[in-house]
Amino acid sequence: MLRKAIIFFLIMMPLWCCAQFNTDRLITIGRSALYYEDYVLSMQYFNQAINAKPYLYEPWFYRGVAKYYLDDFVGSENDCTEALNRNPYVINVYELRGLSRIRQEKFAEAIDDYTRALKYDPENRSLWHNRTLCRIQKKDYDAALLDIDTMLTRWSKNASAYSMQAEVWLLKKDTAKAIASLDKSIEIDPYDASTWSMKAIINIGRSEWKDAEAALDKAIYLKPKQAGYFINRALVRAKLNNLRGAMSDYDTALDFDPNSFLGHYNRGLLRAQVGDDNRAILDFDFVLKIEPDNMMALVNRAILLDNTGDIRGAIRDYSKVIEKYPDFWVGLMNRAACYRKIGMTRQAELDEFAVYKAQMDKRYGAVGKKKKTKQAETRKRSDEDIDKYNRLVVSDEQEIEHEYDNEYRGRVQNRKASVALMPMYMLSFEKFGSEVRSYIAYDKQVEEFNLRHANDKPLYINNEQAALDENASSQYFTYIVQLTDTIELSSRANDALLKRAVAYTVIQDLESAVADLSQLINRDSTASLAYWQRAVCQSRLNEFNASQGTDVAMKTANVISDLTDAIKYNDGNAYLYYNRGNVYVQRKDYAHAIADYTHAIELDSNVAEAYYNRGLAYIFTDKKADGIADLSKAGELGLYPAYSVIKKYSKQ
Repeated sequence: MLRKAIIFFLIMMPLWCCAQFNTDRLITIGRSALYYEDYVLSMQYFNQAINAKPYLYEPWFYRGVAKYYLDDFVGSENDCTEALNRNPYVINVYELRGLSRIRQEKFAEAIDDYTRALKYDPENRSLWHNRTLCRIQKKDYDAALLDIDTMLTRWSKNASAYSMQAEVWLLKKDTAKAIASLDKSIEIDPYDASTWSMKAIINIGRSEWKDAEAALDKAIYLKPKQAGYFINRALVRAKLNNLRGAMSDYDTALDFDPNSFLGHYNRGLLRAQVGDDNRAILDFDFVLKIEPDNMMALVNRAILLDNTGDIRGAIRDYSKVIEKYPDFWVGLMNRAACYRKIGMTRQAELDEFAVYKAQMDKRYGAVGKKKKTKQAETRKRSDEDIDKYNRLVVSDEQEIEHEYDNEYRGRVQNRKASVALMPMYMLSFEKFGSEVRSYIAYDKQVEEFNLRHANDKPLYINNEQAALDENASSQYFTYIVQLTDTIELSSRANDALLKRAVAYTVIQDLESAVADLSQLINRDSTASLAYWQRAVCQSRLNEFNASQGTDVAMKTANVISDLTDAIKYNDGNAYLYYNRGNVYVQRKDYAHAIADYTHAIELDSNVAEAYYNRGLAYIFTDKKADGIADLSKAGELGLYPAYSVIKKYSKQ
């Protein structure tokens, strides 16, 4: 029992120490994990900080940020409330709680948050922007216009304010004022896709198809992965009799949003119009899978099944429609024709008599005349007039995309530019797997290390750190305690130090990892693996610290020095040259970066990331042809993001 008590004390002591004396460090490590998108792990650090000092607002707030990233908007709102109970003067907490409430469609409560925040920071444009959008969602248009007037008084060149003003005028049915506001917004910022989309919506409402197409062309150029833009342009092109272009737009829209009702229904109509019956049936099958009782889709599928020889399937669909609409003449006549095709004469005659009787009633005034329908017209999605089965469908209301100012997601995404470098290779206990790449990173020294510890966790080489769940991170905390005991008692303390440093890396405690690796290097100045891992950890620390506004120039020089020392004792390792190339790119020293990437490729021609990053380095030095060639090779090796970069720079 005494032995168990001692072991328990050893396991819990580091956590108690952190809780008692180093809450700031827990928060810093948690923020680092948050920066690297390891949200569950970051929450564990914030939980420890909350348990140690529940009166601090910061761990509550940052845990709320982590929950927001995990789409736990209720939890994020609650944590922000706890943070505000401890410090009601922090603007960022009101802003985050407002965003969490918006995601729950609690717009009134979000307005209250933004109003309170504006008392402390009345010049914060993001707060005004988001509060105005919330007022629009609440249909409080007059209050929204007052907010917009205030914004335009303070920031006369604010294009988004004019865009919101146009939306409000549009919702108030004043298209003249809406167009004037849109034109002003475009004059200030012609690169906002949502503004062009709104202008297209107005043009569609006015049946100005050419102008609508031109506006949507602009919107799609600026934001090429928005399915709704392609849906709208397809409708416009269909109105202009450009069926090939409309079909292409529906195809693209469904690539981005495979579950789009409008995309499948309207593409099915166009396919039927050009005689592509079998694929049209697939589209209506999809629509009916989403809405099994959609009578319009059933009529269209029945016609197509009849055309392709599935007579009984057509009769089944017609019968379901006629059961709901017994006076649907087209359905009755078509079903009668189907019955005759399979020899069911009596049933055909009953349908034909029903149509004949209806025509007589119409002729002699028993029923009102039905309006003729036109193929070129459209119908609202909620319109259930069965005679409009062959019209293109539009939404009941054209929704305008709202983009709330959100600095929390922005902070993380800022480092994820479309042309960001592939990350460094490092040591890890986590084996990174890829469904499309069979490549396995290998190094002789790592293999030798694993052979010395055949019964323990093996080391892997990867450049993607998987986010940990709560159970996995707890196991790593326990493993670190076990390694601490090994370091103190074992003759293999150096290897245990390396393992503990790698474990610290996995749980995002980069400072502890650097400390262990520095201790190991002091013991063995030839430890190439220690130099390698310390360089990666310091580089990750630098990235986080730079995001907080810290000057990391000297620390970056230390990273290059560590990688150079690692190469000195293991010059056959391609990943060391690759990593150093990454650091040179960060310093804009492209000549040295290209040389290191080239050396890495000479050592291992299957490192796709080396081709990718060298391609970017070439592009940054205006050697576009060489860069695209390298990116092509990276794509060939399975690094498929290279193709989107090729597309971007090929257009330029």
